[in-house]
Amino acid sequence: MQKHNLRITSSVVAALLTACAPQSAETVSPTVDEATASTNPLLSEWTGPYGGVPAFDTMDLAELEGAVLAGMDEHLAELDVIAASKDAPTFENTIIPMEQSGRALDRVFPYYGIWSSNLSSPEFREVQGRVVPKLSEYRSKIIQNEALFLRVKAVYESDETKQRSASERRLVRLVYDQFARSGADLTGDKKLRYAEIQKQLAPLHTKFANNVLADEEGYVLFLEEPQLGGLPDSFAAAAAAAAADREQPGKYAITNTRSSMDPFLTYSTERNLREQVWRTYYSRGDNGDVHDNNELIVEILKLRDERVKLLGYENFAQWRLEDRMARSPERAIDLMEAVWPAAIARVAEEVADMQALADKEGAKIKIEPWDYRFYANKVRLEKYALDSNEVKQYLQLDKLREAMFMVAGKLFNFRFEPVPEGSVPVFHEDVRVWEVTDLDSGAHVGLWYLDPFARPGKRSGAWATSYRSHTTFDGKQTVLSSNNSNFMKGSAGDPVLVSWDDAETFFHEFGHALHSLSSNVAYPTLNGGVRDYTEFQSQLLERWLLTDDVINGYLVHFETGEPIPAALVAKIKKAATFNQGFATTEYLASALMDMKYHTTDPSNLDPDAFERETLNRLGMPSEVVMRHRSPHFGHVFSGEGYATGYYGYLWADVLTADAGEAFAEAPGGFYDEALAKRLVDFLFAPRNSLDPADAYRSFRGRDAQIEALMRDRGFPVK
Repeated sequence: MQKHNLRITSSVVAALLTACAPQSAETVSPTVDEATASTNPLLSEWTGPYGGVPAFDTMDLAELEGAVLAGMDEHLAELDVIAASKDAPTFENTIIPMEQSGRALDRVFPYYGIWSSNLSSPEFREVQGRVVPKLSEYRSKIIQNEALFLRVKAVYESDETKQRSASERRLVRLVYDQFARSGADLTGDKKLRYAEIQKQLAPLHTKFANNVLADEEGYVLFLEEPQLGGLPDSFAAAAAAAAADREQPGKYAITNTRSSMDPFLTYSTERNLREQVWRTYYSRGDNGDVHDNNELIVEILKLRDERVKLLGYENFAQWRLEDRMARSPERAIDLMEAVWPAAIARVAEEVADMQALADKEGAKIKIEPWDYRFYANKVRLEKYALDSNEVKQYLQLDKLREAMFMVAGKLFNFRFEPVPEGSVPVFHEDVRVWEVTDLDSGAHVGLWYLDPFARPGKRSGAWATSYRSHTTFDGKQTVLSSNNSNFMKGSAGDPVLVSWDDAETFFHEFGHALHSLSSNVAYPTLNGGVRDYTEFQSQLLERWLLTDDVINGYLVHFETGEPIPAALVAKIKKAATFNQGFATTEYLASALMDMKYHTTDPSNLDPDAFERETLNRLGMPSEVVMRHRSPHFGHVFSGEGYATGYYGYLWADVLTADAGEAFAEAPGGFYDEALAKRLVDFLFAPRNSLDPADAYRSFRGRDAQIEALMRDRGFPVK
């Protein structure tokens, strides 16, 4: 998942409003005087090498609130100057100064994002609870600046704009749409109500996310050594380290995160503990306590529904998808429903295989959700003789990183070199930084930060973000890109071994980083993206994990250094479509629920009942649960970036499968130089300066076809 670092004229504040915030949102924030603002180091120009870098090593939480407030005031003042101009609106005197504005606040947001996602604490959440409503008010003030909007609208409708380059015309349209689709055309009470709804939603989104984080941090299962049956030594060592970090030496901590839950459910022979871990994980935000999210879901949905009806839309999904590749909820649903029957039919086959194996062993059980991963692994061993733990011995985190650098070199002509120690400030000792340069010219491209390990206060999952994006319109600005993961850190000196799924995710998030680093756009707003398209580039990069160059050069045994055996690689490839019923169904269930929530009248909604009844109507297999159950579905309810957009992973997967076939068929395979050039030129470098559909056709010569996806997952093709 990517977290976009965009300007206010796109969605940077909206992204911030998805971050965690506490329940004390009604506290009044203090006033910041001009003297304080002028000396606040978080607002300062970035200094040092590489075009300047954030001072992560000296950032002080006590300065954050003042910096955000002062940055907002400065940006609003800059926009007021543009709006008050007596000159006729033009691209040069309206759009360009808007793109130049807000730079002080842009410098604050990376610090804010680090505290929100990587270093969250109760103290930060108190600050965030005061700041988030102010950010929402600030964004509303921009959207409701009528004089500014009228200037933007005049440029949008002008003959001058029609003579501009294609990318500049797209820039003008994107800026105009940000206003028009956010209520800038509303008047009177409707305009005031729209702003009030935005203000109300902001703390609800962040409270939802904080409730999930509280349940992740608050539920840790500590085990004794006799309870480790079936668990790999590497996992046990990481669990021991996690327990020691929590002042429980001699025990083993199973944390309430996917990176801990997933391997535990795969390997543990203790069925009662598997059920306990499963129930704890999937009940996040749904425990009937102070961190329960069900009432928040209803409040959020009601406000979203009311807001889009002020704009004349039937429902939130209709409004949201209007500017996505799907264009309408009906098209998105059609895609999901085309895949759903094949997915649940495959689940039935998978469960039958697992049940037969359990019966053969005399387990005397019925396969339940907490058994799925465990018995799927057993079936994998029986059908394909593929042991997930055996594969893991060849998946060292450092070697995978080197493999990603190799791929980036061959496809993007990038070189990654570690920066001199201490030359670039970092916010935690685990973070490392590399300089990215062009292989041919040696020209500086940007920096890549990596924060790989789980820790308290860091949100779960994996994501990419950019602290600074590429621009050239006002002096060249290079990229500061970051990848963030939650791998379990092993004992000191031991290599970190990861699962195959984790390795794919590592490549996936690196794809987002390459998307940022490849940018050749001139203007900040064009570094954005269309949500059901931006996951495509990262999903596509996962394909290179199974290329011969990676397999032969980087997948080596952590003890012997021997390359992964060809026979084991053959098993991995043969099992590539194994368990696709589970993977597709758990994902699609969440994506369909997302769409159902936002096309349904929320007036009398009971989320628990609605989730259960909707899944029953869909024929959801009882052995599988949604990948993200409603009360912890942060993609959808801790912000709006993925709301009615979770389907986008499947939409992007259609593009991915189709593009993957193009590389598989190319003369040079996945490293074909001509096709790699088209990949960069049309799919990575343009960012949002090209319409995604046009960009894909330029790369492929036609639209993507769903049949490639069905083949890719081993489903029947009609």
